[in-house]
Amino acid sequence: MTTKTTQDLYYSAWATAWGLIGAVMGAQGLRRLVLPHYQLADLLALLAWEHPGAVKDDKPFEGLIQQTRDYFNGKSVDFSEVVCDLPGEGTLGGLVLRACRKIAYGQSRSYHALAETISRPDAARAVAGALGKNNIPLIVPCHRVTYADGSLGGFSAPGGTELKQRMLNLERRQK
Repeated sequence: MTTKTTQDLYYSAWATAWGLIGAVMGAQGLRRLVLPHYQLADLLALLAWEHPGAVKDDKPFEGLIQQTRDYFNGKSVDFSEVVCDLPGEGTLGGLVLRACRKIAYGQSRSYHALAETISRPDAARAVAGALGKNNIPLIVPCHRVTYADGSLGGFSAPGGTELKQRMLNLERRQK
């Protein structure tokens, strides 16, 4: 794997119907997405702090900007074509995030079902831990993963489980 230089990193922030979204993209794809929660100055400062040397540029994000705006306006959006910089395929985190990406809009899976999908049926807690480290929520739709009884479980994105519930409600209305 090649080392990423700061010239490979770009960040942007844009408005959606639910608030500002921020993202960072590198040569290998989308590395970070911040869901609506922050004021513009705070969001830009967070992205710049997390990714020193990244350059602010909206151009690499044009398609993603439109997709996220559509999503938060209540349209069914498929983010599967967004190239993401995920952990290696041989790692637990990589397996979990790739399996999570396959959960369709308006659907949900339990942590246990996702563990079974990656052939690790006893790893539901590890699956939850890997999802808690997801840097690309929405694109890797960890909000669609719940406890087996349907209760929410956790959500590490700013806004927490309240945001998770709002996102699930938005998607269920469009099914």
